[in-house]
Amino acid sequence: MDVSLNNQVFSPASFGELFSAWSKYPDATPFAGGTEIMRRQGRHLPHLPRNILCLDKLVDLRRITRTERYLELGAMVTLNEILRLGKAVPEVFIRCLELIAGAQVRNIATIGGNLCYKARRLDASAPLIGLDALYELRCATSARWIAASRFSSLSKSLALNEQELLTRIRIPLEPWDYSVYKKFKRQETGEFAGGAVFLVRSEKNTLTGLRVVFAGDVVLRDKNSESLLVGKRLPLDKKDAAGFAERWNAYFEGIGNQDFFFKASLLKFITSSLDALVA
Repeated sequence: MDVSLNNQVFSPASFGELFSAWSKYPDATPFAGGTEIMRRQGRHLPHLPRNILCLDKLVDLRRITRTERYLELGAMVTLNEILRLGKAVPEVFIRCLELIAGAQVRNIATIGGNLCYKARRLDASAPLIGLDALYELRCATSARWIAASRFSSLSKSLALNEQELLTRIRIPLEPWDYSVYKKFKRQETGEFAGGAVFLVRSEKNTLTGLRVVFAGDVVLRDKNSESLLVGKRLPLDKKDAAGFAERWNAYFEGIGNQDFFFKASLLKFITSSLDALVA
């Protein structure tokens, strides 16, 4: 329905007011930056949900907290606000955010909106899964924390229950010695197809941590492949690196992904990232 007298916009100032309105109007849609709702609409009067829960007045959703162990972001923190934190943010996450649209869009788009897009996983999902982030999900009666990897699984559906809201993102600040982010675009349209991260941690020339994650239409991570290299001496032997790529190729076959262009592009990302670790 286009904007008209039939549209209702609620602007709760507390979670109590939010969930009270949501209970009365179960079809209501939480509204943050609104970039995904608006970006495909080339009309003077945009098409909006009948009932809207505007989140602007919820101060808790705009808070940023940093400790020695983690960075915590309210779901309404914009992408540019995160970028302005600079070195307080893990480098791979910074790289990801810098590649999202332009500055004007990043001034409006929120981290919660990026993570809660239902059709597919958007840019921030891959780095936050790789960094072992946690998400707080809140409903009218309780709040729970869930791992980013469980929030965005192989299924297209998110781990949000009915009338449940993503409120906080907690990102561990454990250092990674080597990190790469790659943004993939669709061959036919040039639109966003997914993002991938390659993360490495080492100690005394030994590989102690490895993460490879892709998130787009599906979420891909093969922990069995990662375990093959953890504990190996650095630089890696070429045979070990080749074996890792072969395991990822077998992983693709196991999940039935037959998109040759996508498969080849992701394998190229993995092998090129491994090159930095090979003798």
